[in-house]
Amino acid sequence: MASITFKNIKKIYPITPEEAKSNKKKAKKKQETAPEEGFVPNLQITDEGVVAVQEFNLFIKDKEFVVLVGPSGCGKSTTLRMIAGLEEITSGELYIGDVFSNNIAPRDRNIAMVFQNYSLYPHMTVYDNMAFSLKLAKLPKEEIDRKVKEAARTLEITQILDRLPKALSGGQRQRVAIGRAIVRQPQVILMDEPLSNLDAKLRGQMRSEIIRLRQKIDTTFVYVTHDQVEAMTLGDRIVVMKDGFIQQVGTPQEVFNHPVNTFVAGFIGTPQINFFHNIPMTIKDGDYYVTIQGRDLKLDEKHQTALKAANTPEKTVVVAVRPVHIEMSDEGFTGTIEVSEMMGSEVHLHINLNGDDIVAVIPTANLDLDKVALGKPFTFNFNQNLLHVFDAETETNLL
Repeated sequence: MASITFKNIKKIYPITPEEAKSNKKKAKKKQETAPEEGFVPNLQITDEGVVAVQEFNLFIKDKEFVVLVGPSGCGKSTTLRMIAGLEEITSGELYIGDVFSNNIAPRDRNIAMVFQNYSLYPHMTVYDNMAFSLKLAKLPKEEIDRKVKEAARTLEITQILDRLPKALSGGQRQRVAIGRAIVRQPQVILMDEPLSNLDAKLRGQMRSEIIRLRQKIDTTFVYVTHDQVEAMTLGDRIVVMKDGFIQQVGTPQEVFNHPVNTFVAGFIGTPQINFFHNIPMTIKDGDYYVTIQGRDLKLDEKHQTALKAANTPEKTVVVAVRPVHIEMSDEGFTGTIEVSEMMGSEVHLHINLNGDDIVAVIPTANLDLDKVALGKPFTFNFNQNLLHVFDAETETNLL
C-alpha cells in the first residue's frame, strides 16, 4: 500500500513546428466557427507541443479511493498513465510512497491497471489470465493457485475460471480484469474508465461490486471516469479536471454543495445545475440582493457574511440553483412546462421561464400529475440558502 504525491507535474506531447503552426490555426478557427471533427479544443497548444496536464499538485493518502473526473481531453487518463509509468513526465516530481518514481520502469512500480477494454488474453482461460503475472514472477504453483482462487472468490467468478474470454459477458470480463489486477496484491490499483463499455444496469451493479471490493482490499485506488455519477458514488475524494488543470479537490458532498467555479457546478450533478446569467447583485441597506427576472432576492446569511467581510462591491454575477432544490409553490417564478420526463419516483421538468430553460426535479409522491403536463403553467420557488453565486467575470464562487 502506498500514498501518491504529485508535485507540479506537467505533461507535454511534443509536435513538430509545422504541426504547432497548423494546430494554432485550428484553435483560432475554432474560436470563430464550430469545432472541427477530430479536433480536441481544450488542449493548450504551445511551441513545445500539446500540453495535456499542467501544474498538477495532489497528495493521495495511503488506502484512499480517489476519482479523477472531467470531460474528454481534460488530462485525467494521461495522469493515470503517468502514475503507471506508461507516459513520461515532462516536468515535476511523482512519488509513490516515499520513492521518487519519475524514472522507475512500469514493471517495478508494483502497480496494477484495469483498462477500459479489459485487455484479456483471448487464448487463455480466466484462470490463466489471472495467473499470468504471477507466473512471470515465478511464484510457486501452490501460491499461484491459492491467490487466483482467493481473488476469484472475492469477485464471485470461481465458476468461470475454466472459460475463455469470448464465452463471458461484459460484466464477467470486467471482473476478470479486476481479478487479474488484485491477484498481485499491488500497492496501487489504477482504473481507466473500466465501466464505460457496460450498459446502464450493469454499470450500476459493477459500481456496487467495486465499492464492496474496496472494503475487502487494503490498497490505494485511483479511478478515472467522465461519468460524474461514478465519481460521486465511488470516491473518498473527487479531483475535477479541465484543460489539464485541477479545478477542485474534495469529498463528493463538498464538491456538490460548494463548487469553486461555474465549471465544477455545471459538471457535477444530474440533471445539470440551472444558471441565471448576467444577474445584478446590489446592496440595499447594507445587505446583498440578486435580481432574477424582476424579483429581488436577499442572499442568505452565509453569503452576507462572506461578501461583507470581503467588502465586495455591487457587480454582475451568475446565480445557480440545482434542479433538486426547486420546489412547486403558490408564488414565485412562473413559466411554461415544455418537457415532462416521468422517472417513476420523480418527474424532470423543463420549464421555459421567459426564455431561460429551467430544469426542476419534483417528487411524484402525492403529486397531481395533471399539474406537470406539457404546456401547463408551473410556479416554483427555491430556498435562498441553497443558491450558488459566482462572479460573472472570473466564474469563481463568491462564498
